[in-house]
Amino acid sequence: MASQPEISVPTTSTSTTSKPYTIYNITLRLPLRTFTLQKRYSDFATLHATITSQAGAAPPASLPPKSYFKSTTSSPALAESRRAAFQAYLQTLNASTDDRWRHTPAWRSFLNLPSNNSTHNTRHTTTNSSTQQPITDPVVWLDYHRDLKSQLHSARLQLTKRDQATSAQAQHECSATAKKYLVKAGSMISQLDSGLKTLGGDSWGSTRLGDGEMRRRRDLVEAAKKEKEGLENLGNAMVAKAGLDASIAQATKGDKDKLLAANGGSEGPRKPATSGRVLGKETDRTRALDNQGVLQLQQQLMREQDEDVDVLGQAVARQKQIGMEIQQELLVQKDLLGLLDEDVDRVQGKIDVAKKRIAKIS
Repeated sequence: MASQPEISVPTTSTSTTSKPYTIYNITLRLPLRTFTLQKRYSDFATLHATITSQAGAAPPASLPPKSYFKSTTSSPALAESRRAAFQAYLQTLNASTDDRWRHTPAWRSFLNLPSNNSTHNTRHTTTNSSTQQPITDPVVWLDYHRDLKSQLHSARLQLTKRDQATSAQAQHECSATAKKYLVKAGSMISQLDSGLKTLGGDSWGSTRLGDGEMRRRRDLVEAAKKEKEGLENLGNAMVAKAGLDASIAQATKGDKDKLLAANGGSEGPRKPATSGRVLGKETDRTRALDNQGVLQLQQQLMREQDEDVDVLGQAVARQKQIGMEIQQELLVQKDLLGLLDEDVDRVQGKIDVAKKRIAKIS
């Protein structure tokens, strides 16, 4: 069973709106990275009411009472008390042995957890693979995309192992494993694609990305789709090639000898020819041989050509693997450049805000 994410509420901050309110910074530590969410008191109240309704019972922890005479923005002691209470609330639900509240859609939506963080489907959750929740948090979206690339990389490795396997059972096992990874990748691509529609919209409460970042993430999804389709086509081609090789292998050496000895008509086996060879086209290797020797020499040359083709095929396969690894490295570098571009946009936005404030002061 997969471990639950580590949840804490280490700090608070105050909003910059005309009517300020306290923001509680929630830190989640996932296997891939750590990120922070910002929620206010009303968000926690909505979460509590929703998971109570969806799970059919109140959770084992309660929220701190709402204060009508004090404000957390003017009372640091009250803000600290609520911060500790909210942290205890989330950690109690996260560590509870009864997981029905954690498996509600409201809990995953509140923490922006991808659906694969669920350890298993329970009777309290009716979602399935066809109704996966979209990934609407920009940071979790990138984590999920890294997981998607890992699934595609695992599928590619399984197909490589299948190509190198010598037994039919090993080939079948590798094909089945690769198909499992590709099915999972297809589901993740759908979730990422649906999440982009939310991230690019103007829905209330959602984080909207810039146009440049949206184009970059759409390109990542399209590249993943093409890579998945290419791996599926490669797997189908391997299966077809295996069937053709099996058909060819059914021909025995005796059949090949009969084919070589056949006369091509109803006259029976070919008789040794005494004058059928053209002396003007003889070579140094065939001039001293009889018909049987020429036939054996031809068979030997064919075997040598087959061996050369096998060596060439192995070299091409190695070049292909190197090219795929280079492509993978380029994709990683592209992701890093995208993150850098996002940071630059964010810093530029802060600089613009600072310039406006300076202009107002001056």
